[in-house]
Amino acid sequence: MGYQAGTFDVIVVGAGHAGVEAALASARMGCSTLMITINLDMIAYMPCNPSIGGPAKGHVVREIDALGGEMGKNIDKTYIQMRMLNTGKGPAVHALRAQADKFLYQQTMKQTLENTENLLLRQGMVERLIIEDGVCKGVITKTGAEYTAKAVVITTGTYLRGKIIIGELQYESGPNNMQPSIGLSEHLRELGFELVRFKTGTPPRVHNSSIDYDKTEIQPGDDVPRAFSYETTEFLTDEQLPCWLTYTSEETQELINNNLHRAPMFSGMIKGTGPRYCPSIEDKIVRFSDKPRHQIFLEPEGRNTEEVYVQGLSTSMPEEVQLEILKTISGLENVKMMRPGYAIEYDAMVPSQLWPTLETKQIQGLYTAGQLNGTSGYEEAAGQGIMAGINAARKVQGKEPLILDRSQAYIGVMLDDLVTKGTNEPYRLLTSRAEYRLLLRHDNADMRLTETGYEIGLIKEERYKRFVEKKEKIEAEKERLRQKKIGPKPEVQQMLREAGSKELDNAIDVYSLLRRPEMTYKHVEVIAPAESPVPADVAEQVEIQIKYEGYIRKQLQDVERLKKMDKKRIPEGIDYMSIHGLAMEARQKLDKVKPLSIGQASRVSGVTPADISVLLIYLETYRKVAN
Repeated sequence: MGYQAGTFDVIVVGAGHAGVEAALASARMGCSTLMITINLDMIAYMPCNPSIGGPAKGHVVREIDALGGEMGKNIDKTYIQMRMLNTGKGPAVHALRAQADKFLYQQTMKQTLENTENLLLRQGMVERLIIEDGVCKGVITKTGAEYTAKAVVITTGTYLRGKIIIGELQYESGPNNMQPSIGLSEHLRELGFELVRFKTGTPPRVHNSSIDYDKTEIQPGDDVPRAFSYETTEFLTDEQLPCWLTYTSEETQELINNNLHRAPMFSGMIKGTGPRYCPSIEDKIVRFSDKPRHQIFLEPEGRNTEEVYVQGLSTSMPEEVQLEILKTISGLENVKMMRPGYAIEYDAMVPSQLWPTLETKQIQGLYTAGQLNGTSGYEEAAGQGIMAGINAARKVQGKEPLILDRSQAYIGVMLDDLVTKGTNEPYRLLTSRAEYRLLLRHDNADMRLTETGYEIGLIKEERYKRFVEKKEKIEAEKERLRQKKIGPKPEVQQMLREAGSKELDNAIDVYSLLRRPEMTYKHVEVIAPAESPVPADVAEQVEIQIKYEGYIRKQLQDVERLKKMDKKRIPEGIDYMSIHGLAMEARQKLDKVKPLSIGQASRVSGVTPADISVLLIYLETYRKVAN
């Protein structure tokens, strides 16, 4: 028999990286929020790589922070190493990456959740949803507890009908031998949701003292302070822990090839589709057979553990084969394996069943976020989580939903890709997925999203004032450089020669001088210093905005064209199957996705420019008849 266990505004099911952001957003926006999860000791757990950030992913962490989320703050408190990647390239692809103390990351996030007003944590296994007249009204757990709510967010990660596979062994399990969620997956199918089977995996962990680091290459962190969060002002003073680079060998390749008949990926045991951009070592050996070796990174999992994560060696080979493979790698000849790698299959939602708000089209008040929606990675999950939490809270509060477009954020790119195009494999964010990546930089996430975070109530007044002051300082400094003239003085000419820049014939404004590729703001500080020191983050924005002004202007013009398309809304209830002139593929795809605008319709796979022209003509007639 069931029992009434409580009533809330929002219920979040699951406490991974999507769940914590969803619950925190909802609670901080003033909604009474319940977070319910299988095991409270696994909150914000990192079942795979012990790191946060990297290309595109690091951008998302900054965007989460600019909106008022927690991931950036939490990793800034708990990292063991921080590095800026791609510094030899342009600012569009600069990306911050941090190695996490995975256990401290978990504990710190749990403490944050426990100390958040309006948020209650509860351990339990959700098996069913309470649905009345097409509206989600709550959840029912395995123990019969019935919790009612005005909105529910499901963030179950890889737990739905999870199955671990190691060689010939397979058994029902969530990540790292946690309980899987079987009943909820079956219930979602009963409700008519289309689920697909995906697969991901993880490498073995090895004992630190059994590694011969003399045979590897050190990968240290940056020696300058770095942070993901715009709120971080105090930096960790503990010594950073290095990672180490090594390689597979020809012996590795031979051993794997000789055991492919025992590899679940090739024996047919694994049915789920795996991630294209994070293949297993056996997949890499087969697909790139011409490469004599592959990179392997040895990453410590924390300050108080001897476990080391073997990045690049994801595998589901039999346990004894995994140990043999490890010993063919330089520096690991005498290694002791602590945990074997494994593959995990799980059920995922087809994301085209969602609105851009992450609310399901089929059931009102029900949202999904994270790996459940077919993505891979902690950062992609957290980005969806904060958006689902925001939109669930705004629905409860009777406010308009928040939808970020492709020109505002990588989060906007990801959500648009998922709900408009769907995905037939675990989706990973890449900088190449963004048409406007020069606008969506690591350095300017606050410029893009802090205003939004403030308006929805996740950015506090004090932080918002600092943000406004920063904007004002940027504009003031740009104006100063426009007005400041510099002539062909000997010291200026000397500096230009040393920088490899053309000497001056006449006086020039410093703004124009800084536009030269070889000139930097450090040069400006020498030849035209401001009356008072310019903060480093302001100087960075001034330099980038001036140097890339032409490119940025061009991308902004493209964005305006996109916005015109996105402003052309498509009325609800359009019967695409009856629109003559539309190709049958376009009719079927549009009927499935139900785009909200012409812009979104134009991005649906299989819809051509000719189809869009037909749709525009139809809508013109439709509106005349409606009026």
